[in-house]
Amino acid sequence: MCLGIADVGNAVANVGWGMPFVVLTRVVTISVAGAGWWLLLPTSGRFRLQAALLLRFVREAVNTLLPLTQVGGDVVGARLSTFWAVPSPLAAASIIIDVLMQAVTQFLFAALGLVMLVALAGDTTVTWIAATGLALAIPMLGGFYLAQRPSGHRILHLALSHLKGEGNWRFLGTVDAIYQNLSALYARRTSLLASGQVHIIGWLIGTAEVWIGLRFMGFPVTVNEAVVIESLVQAVRGAAFAIPGAFGAQEAGMILLCGIFEIPQTWQASLVCVS
Repeated sequence: MCLGIADVGNAVANVGWGMPFVVLTRVVTISVAGAGWWLLLPTSGRFRLQAALLLRFVREAVNTLLPLTQVGGDVVGARLSTFWAVPSPLAAASIIIDVLMQAVTQFLFAALGLVMLVALAGDTTVTWIAATGLALAIPMLGGFYLAQRPSGHRILHLALSHLKGEGNWRFLGTVDAIYQNLSALYARRTSLLASGQVHIIGWLIGTAEVWIGLRFMGFPVTVNEAVVIESLVQAVRGAAFAIPGAFGAQEAGMILLCGIFEIPQTWQASLVCVS
């Protein structure tokens, strides 16, 4: 797709008064994700909802802007939460579970998008690619969950116990403390369910970015089409977690999905810039 900077700039400018709404939607989605993380933690202590929202924006900024993998912001968020008197093992455990909750709810959101894609576009190459990606994600999610459970703890403890050095024993103590907090957080099933529901709401709200952006550019799409584009683009972004900012992968996914609904190339590139 060969487009000049002027073409993309003009298309983005066409969003006009829609841009504040796109920004507001992004603010809401990140805030909702922060609330989902906060719900995992015990309510006692200094770590209030406002702090969780602030650190969720920090996590997003680090993952998007800095040349790190997309888990770098989560590490930073866990460290910064200790400034609010959250014990380090609890902070690490909450971030690990929050990442899993985001991945699971993103999988469900992508599955919804795939169902809608089949209903809207029928049997296409993109449909099969998306279905294959979701199928491959199931064992990965299962493995990530099992790694956090006692069986994963035993395997990791056995592997680390063979390392030599006094510092190794302190590290094993930290690992044990993290797994103790993982077990404690998983025991709070009501909080897990509430966190998952909040994350699902956040993914659905994010659909408004695509819907608003294209509508103000002069190419309105239906809500169902916006769900397909947003859900599967976010799935591509999640799969490309090892790429800093998911640069390239997210854009390619956006352009491919927009092409299914015959969205002009200029609007495709502009939507990438806007969102």
